[in-house]
Formats: sequence, structure tokens, C-alpha cells
Amino acid sequence: MKATTGRRRGRTRATAAALCLLAGALGAAAAAGPPAAALTAPVSITADDLSTWQTNGIVWSMAASADGVVYAGGTFSTVRPPGAASGTSEEPAVNFAAFDTATGAPTGCSLSFTLSSGTATVRSLVLSPDGETLYAGGRFGAVNGVGVSNIAAVDTATCTPRQDFKVAVSATVRALAVTDDTVYLGGDFKSVAGQTRNYFAAVTTGAALKPWTANADEVGRAVELTPDGRHVVLGGDFFTVNGTSSHALAVVNTTTGALDKSYPGFIPNTSTVQDLTSDAEQFYTANEGTGGGVFDGRIALDLTTLNQVWRDTCLGATQAILVHNGVLYSGSHAHDCASMGEFPDQPRKHLLAQSVDDPKLLPWFPDTNDGIGEPVGPRVMAQTDKGGRHYLWVGGEFTTVNSKAQQGLTRFADGPDTGAPWVPNVSVSTVAPGKVDVNWQTSFDTDDGTLTYRIYKDGASTPVHTTTGYSVFWDRPQLRWTDTDVAPGETHTYRITASDGTNTSAKSPAVSATVADKAESYPARVLSDGASLYWRYDEGTSTFAADTGAGLDNGFLRNTPSYRQTPAAVSGPSTAIGFNGSTQYAYSNRGRSDTTRFSVETWIRTTTTKGGKIIGFGSNTMELSGKYDKHVYMLNNGRLTFGTSNNGGQTVSTIGAYNDGAWHHVVATQGSGGMALYVDGQLRAVNPLYTKNQSYTGYWRVGGDNLASWPNRPTSNFFAGQIDETAVYPTALTAAQVSAHYALRNSG
Repeated sequence: MKATTGRRRGRTRATAAALCLLAGALGAAAAAGPPAAALTAPVSITADDLSTWQTNGIVWSMAASADGVVYAGGTFSTVRPPGAASGTSEEPAVNFAAFDTATGAPTGCSLSFTLSSGTATVRSLVLSPDGETLYAGGRFGAVNGVGVSNIAAVDTATCTPRQDFKVAVSATVRALAVTDDTVYLGGDFKSVAGQTRNYFAAVTTGAALKPWTANADEVGRAVELTPDGRHVVLGGDFFTVNGTSSHALAVVNTTTGALDKSYPGFIPNTSTVQDLTSDAEQFYTANEGTGGGVFDGRIALDLTTLNQVWRDTCLGATQAILVHNGVLYSGSHAHDCASMGEFPDQPRKHLLAQSVDDPKLLPWFPDTNDGIGEPVGPRVMAQTDKGGRHYLWVGGEFTTVNSKAQQGLTRFADGPDTGAPWVPNVSVSTVAPGKVDVNWQTSFDTDDGTLTYRIYKDGASTPVHTTTGYSVFWDRPQLRWTDTDVAPGETHTYRITASDGTNTSAKSPAVSATVADKAESYPARVLSDGASLYWRYDEGTSTFAADTGAGLDNGFLRNTPSYRQTPAAVSGPSTAIGFNGSTQYAYSNRGRSDTTRFSVETWIRTTTTKGGKIIGFGSNTMELSGKYDKHVYMLNNGRLTFGTSNNGGQTVSTIGAYNDGAWHHVVATQGSGGMALYVDGQLRAVNPLYTKNQSYTGYWRVGGDNLASWPNRPTSNFFAGQIDETAVYPTALTAAQVSAHYALRNSG
């Protein structure tokens, strides 16, 4: 993590770090370059969580003072030290606690927010501009025994409720914003001080109701003042404001409440605005949806025009957003950002970061779990400084942070960066004579995208090659360095480290290679015929299937398939891989959409009677795909079917069965000549009319994926057996090419 310092003033940018390729002594690496946005990524907060006290319930709201105090409100009754299990070492804290931002420990400020019947909760906290008053909204009837009605003001110097601020609000207050003389509130209420105010209202700092009127028809969840003091941005569930159509978002005048900007149809009716924040030039929305066609991401809007600058379309119920130093941080349970070119169907990620100028995700990936209650995880964020350090606090309903037990609260800072990148996965290849290809899957670091890799040969302490590559958890491109300082018959070992500039991983386990004196015939022919992906499955224990070809499209191996199975399908120093038929499969790192013409080739060996997908193209990587075709699957009786989709499924199938325990060579092609399926070098099924397939962005998958609705669907979506020498081509192989490949199986 390379920290930047100072607060963002207007639209400043972090200085782009120069990317240096340190030339090694030998060969050259194919380096994965970072996207343009990554070069100026202004992330200054590390992903390393700091030791912080915890709550025994949900933190819904936070406010941070200029002197380094963080106030937290929610639905909880105790706090406890970091590391303490629930129910141990607890101290009373009735829906409110205050913490020192630098230590994460409670301060002496203790307040109790209660309700005579039902569950009290504090849903919003905001400090006055001078920091002397803390305003609290929620569902409560008393603060330290002093009667109030869902809103209260606290003197921060004495940590006592102000007796001179009392106004009756008829229901829960969910959002607050304050100026020197006005408190704006949003929530579930329909009256304030005995007068009609539907879901939004304004009172003076002396608790007198103001004539300001911005009546909505549904719940108000967020209120944000624009920096120029002219506007109040409203967010929530509503469909109208002051009788004008404006769903979930509206901008109104700070003096009258009159609409300055409405947003009919701007946000889908199935989505709401949960949070708002702003900087000097833009304001931002956090959105949550339910049902079909939802919008769950973030939007940036220009403060001058009030129009959209960008939006992301990640799915996953954004709850909280915060801007710091040019970065928009968010809390959600994002699980699919494929629509914006980011990660597809991954396990939920609860904390994300984006440049304020671009929705592309930045390499910052600390994480929580969903937690308790209405499971989302993070619910609120706050930022403040102390002792020259910047702190980002996160509250919510989570019970773990970075896979460690931690409930309700956590915090991060701009250093030190203590987390090392993952140890690289490494493979070697000796397909060509007189050289060794060292392949590795780029690593992952929770708060750095560009990492430095050092290759160590034969146990030396000095690297023989150094290079850099960019990676994030869903996109870990393969890199390669070719060692030509070798001779046929020699055996060499290689290890690799990954470094973020501060922390360095352990060295990868040593992998060895014996230099060949002649080319291996089978892989040489596969490569010369133009394979764009070629997995030989010669790795040991890793999640990495190296691409032997120039495409460097490595595979992710899921759920620990059986490595180094012998005998392999073709002769030579190679092994196969085994899949269990229920959970194990591989998918390509790179998403593709150019599949009009293609060939898939692989070897299989099985005795299964449950069938399963052998190879195919699917829209998902971590789950069964929603779109899936261009596949070869085995039926329960051992016959093979090749299917593509073009306004419905189109298939060709073999007559013979191939679940006899022997190795079989399978090739499926589609192009201008239609669809063809070859087994053991012979054409077994063909249809010249099937020349088109479905176009979508997807990934090549081996060993399993969805087969729902396909003809003669087997018992299992997953293939039980051994697979070897998988290749994909951007063309339709000819019958002569297929026959030649099969003939080379024993040629070494």
C-alpha cells in the first residue's frame, strides 16, 4: 500500500506512480499491465483492520469529530474489547458509545437511548459544524432518562442531553443533516411538532419547526447538504416529492424545500437510496434494490448541473458510502459486478473503493461477513484524523472482519501496511527444446494492484528476473518468463515471491524442470494449430492451470481436484487431472465474447454412469452459469453430445459410448461448415446447418457447469473422471488437423 496524505481539495489526483520493469538477467516476461484508472488510484487507506472495541448488536450510525472522537449508535446494549468473545468482558452501552479514533477504545462519554416499550435504536448521528452538539435520530423516548421524541441533541463537552432541544417527531428518524441554524431530518414520520411533515422536515437548532416543506410519499432514508449551502439532497423509498414524480432521489431548496431537481425514472422503481455523501464537486448515492431489474450500485452526480457523471451497476445492496482523499468507499454485499467489467458471480464482497472520477473498482478489498439481523454487513462509515493519521471507521451487523471475529465495528488507517501478497502459484513447461518457460498466476494483495515478482533459480538468494504485474482477486493474469540459460538434460528449480513494495510473500514451493532436447510432438502441434488456450494440467498442489500457449489464459481450479494423475493421455513428461463429478471444475481467467467460430479439444477417461459437462462456455465462474452453451457433455449411458445455442439448443450426438475407462480424444468445432463432433480422430456427428451460436461474455469451463434444459440431461452437471490436454481455438479445426492431433498421442 502506497499511502498518500492530505485531504482532498476539489478534484485533486494522486500522482501516478511510475511502473518500472526491472530487467532480469535472462529472458523476458509477459507482464500484465494495470488498467489506466489503476495508475492514478488514490487509495490511501490500507486494508489491514486495526484493533477496535466491539458491540453486541448492530451499529447503524456514526459521526466523527475533528478532535478524533467517533460516536456510534445502533441497536446494541454492550461493548467489549477486541478479541473478547460475545458475552465476555462486556460493559453497558445502551444503543450508543463513543470511541477514541486512534485507539479504538471507549471514551468517557456514555449515553443511554431507551424506549418505554419495544426496541430502541439510534439510526442517525451528525455533529454541528462547530462540533459542540451531537444530534441523534432514531426510535427512542429518552436519553439518560431525559424524555425526548425520536430526536435529541447532546452537548459534546459534557456528554449530556440538551434540555433546550425537544421536538416531537411521530416516528423513527433515519437521517440527519445540520447547518449552523437548521437540522434537516428524514425518516418514517408524518408529523413534526404536531404539524404535517411527510418523511422529511426541518427544525431550527433551537428545536422550532421551520416552514421548510419537502413532503414525500414514502420513507426518507438519507439527507445530504450540498457544500454551497443551496441544496438539500434527499434519498429514500419515495416516488414523489411535493407532488412531483421523483423516485428515490430529489434535490430541494435549503430555504423552502421546493424541488430544484427531480429524478423520475432515473432509478428503477425496485430500488431505493440508502445513503448520500458529497465532496467539493459531486454528490453520491448508495442504492439497494429487490426483485428483478434492480439497481444496487453507486451514482456520482455533478453538484453544478445535478446530472449524472457516472454510475456503477454492481449487484449487492449498497448501504453506506464515504468520500476521502479522492476515493469513494462503500459498504454493501456486492456479489456481481460483471455488468461493469469487474468481477462476476463471486462470494460477497462487503467493502469496495472507487475513484471519484471513475466507477472502476480500485484494489482495496478488506472484508466483513453479512452478520446478523438483515444480513448485509456494513451499514455506516465515518472518517476522521488524529495524530497525523487518517482513520476510516465502519459499523454494521457483521461479526467478522478480514476473516477474524469482530462484531459491529472496525477501523482502518493510512498505515502501516502489514499484509503481504499471496504466495504465487508457479508452473514450469519444457515443451520447446533448450529452454524452460516459468509460468505463474499473478498474486493477490488486499490493498495493492500492482505487485513486483522476483524469480529465484536453483536456490540462489539473488533473483534472476524481476517484473511487475497488475491483478485483483477476480482477475489474476498469468505471467511468463523464459529461461534460456539452460542446456538439454539439465534440471533446474524455480521459486517466486510477490511484493507490494513494503511486504513480500514467502517464496513459492520449488518447482523443477528437466530441459528437453527436442520438441514434444503433441503440444507442439496444438500450439502450431493456433490454440488460444491450452491447459496441460501438469501442476502440483495449487489452484492454477497454466496456459502453455501464447494466450496466457490460465485456469482457476476449484475445490481441489486430483492433481498429477497418471498415466496421462499423451506420452511425454505430462500428467492429467481428476474431477469428482460433484463440485470440482476449472474456469478461465479471461472473459470472452468472440466465440462465433471455435473448437474445443480435450481428452477424457471415465467409467461414470451419471454423465456431466466435460467442457463448455458459461456466463458465471463461481456458480452454475445463467447462460451456457458451446459445450460437450456426457450422457448417463456414456454417449457424447455437443450443443450450441441459437434461439434454442442445437445438438449433435455420438452413437457410441465412451465411459469405458480408456482415454478418448474429443474435439467439437463450429464455423461456416456447421457443427462437428470428433472422437478419437474420427468424425462421429455433424450438422452443416448449425453455423451460429449465442453471443455473450463468458468463460471456458472444464469439469462442470449448468446443463438445465439441454437434451437428455444427465444426472450430474459435473464430470467424474480424468481430463487432460484441454485446448480452445478461435477457428474450426479441420478433420485433417483433428486426425493429426490424435495420431500424435504416442509420439512423445
